[in-house]
Amino acid sequence: MTPPPTDRVAQVSLLRPGRHLLPVLSFTLLALNACRSHDFPQYPANYREYAYVTNGGSATVTVLDVVNIRVDRELPVGPNPVAVIASPTLNEVYVVNSGAEKSDGSVSVINAENNTVAATIAVHRRPESIDLAADGSLAYVTNSGSNTVSVLDLKARREVAQIGVGDEPVSARISPDLKTLVVANRRANSASIIDAATGKIRAVFTACPGAADVVILPDSTKAFIACAGGHQVMVIALAHSKFNPDQPDHLEALLDVGRAPVQLALKPDGGEVFVSNSLSDSISEIYASTDEVGGATMIGQDPVRALVSTDNSLVYVANLQSQYVTVYAIEDGRVSDPAHPLHVGDGPSAMAFSSSGLLIFVVDSRSADVAVVRAASRSLFTMLPTGRAPNAIAIKSFKLP
Repeated sequence: MTPPPTDRVAQVSLLRPGRHLLPVLSFTLLALNACRSHDFPQYPANYREYAYVTNGGSATVTVLDVVNIRVDRELPVGPNPVAVIASPTLNEVYVVNSGAEKSDGSVSVINAENNTVAATIAVHRRPESIDLAADGSLAYVTNSGSNTVSVLDLKARREVAQIGVGDEPVSARISPDLKTLVVANRRANSASIIDAATGKIRAVFTACPGAADVVILPDSTKAFIACAGGHQVMVIALAHSKFNPDQPDHLEALLDVGRAPVQLALKPDGGEVFVSNSLSDSISEIYASTDEVGGATMIGQDPVRALVSTDNSLVYVANLQSQYVTVYAIEDGRVSDPAHPLHVGDGPSAMAFSSSGLLIFVVDSRSADVAVVRAASRSLFTMLPTGRAPNAIAIKSFKLP
C-alpha cells in the first residue's frame, strides 16, 4: 500500500480549491486508518514510545513520537552529542555530549515521561560512548581525550570512579554477568579488560590496530573487538565467567575479515557476529562458538552499521556513502533481493527497531533526517527531519501509571 502523505503534503492539498475536496479528504483519512491498522499495533492509552536522535551539529536531541510517527520536539543538550542509550529499568535516556574543543564533556539525563533534561553529569575530555549495567544502576562512559572510563551512579547523578585505560578509548561494554568491562583503545591499538567490581585492569591485549567496537556474548564468555585500522577482529576469552571460572583472560583468535572493520553486530541469540567492513564494502559473518569466519558478502558503499532482527533472520546494513540500507538473509547467506535495497536518506549511519519490531528508524547523517521503514514490506513509510549532523539513535517505550 502506498504510504499516506506527510503532514505538509496533506496541508497543501487542503488548500487547493475544488468541489471534490470532501470526498478526497475522506478517502485519504480512510487510507491512513487502513495503513495504520495493518502496519502498527493497537496501543493502550497510557503507552508511550519515543526515538531519541543525537544531532552533533545542533547540540540537540530530536525526539520522535513512535506511536504517532511524528516529531515531538527538539531538545537542547550539551555541545556535540555523539551517543545515546535508553535505561533498561527507568524511564530515562542518557546522552553523551563530547563537549567543546578544550572543555570536558557531559552526560544529559532525559526524563522520557515529559521529555525534559532532568540532570547533567560531568565527565571528562571528549567522551565518545556509553554502556549501561543490566540493572540500569551504573553507566560506563569512555573519555577518549582523557584515556579514562567514567563510572556513573545514575541514581545519585554523579561519577563514582574513573578508570585509567589505554590511549583514546572509544568503546566500552559491560558483560551481561556484570563481572567484566571491555574497552577498545583506538590510538593504543589495544583492548583493556577490567574487573568491574574493583575497577582494576586484569589484562591488556595489543595488536588490534584502531580498536573501535566491542561486543560480548550473552553468556559473558567472549569479547570480540573490531580492529578498524586493519582487517581483523580480536577474540578474547574472558575470565571469571560461570563456564570458565578458573581460566585467565586470554587471546583466543585474530580473525581475518575485510578492510576497516568499524562495527560489530551480535545476533540476539549470540550465535554469530556480523562485521561491517567499511573499506571493503562488505560484511563478514563470524560463528561465535568456533571463531570461524563464514566469508564476506559485498553489501554496499561504505557499510558502517549493522542491525540484526530480533528473530535472528535478517541483518540490515547502513551504507554511509549511499542512500541505501541493504538486507542480508542469515539463513540463505546472501543479500535478500539485491536489486531492491531499502532507499532511505543520504548517508545512513545509525538504525534502531521500534519496540514492536514493525518499524526501522534509519538516521541519515547528510540529509539530516530519519527514514521510517516498514520492516515487513521493506518499504519507506515517511521521512522525519532532525537537527544538523544526526549520528545516533535509541528507542524507549513504557507505560504511564
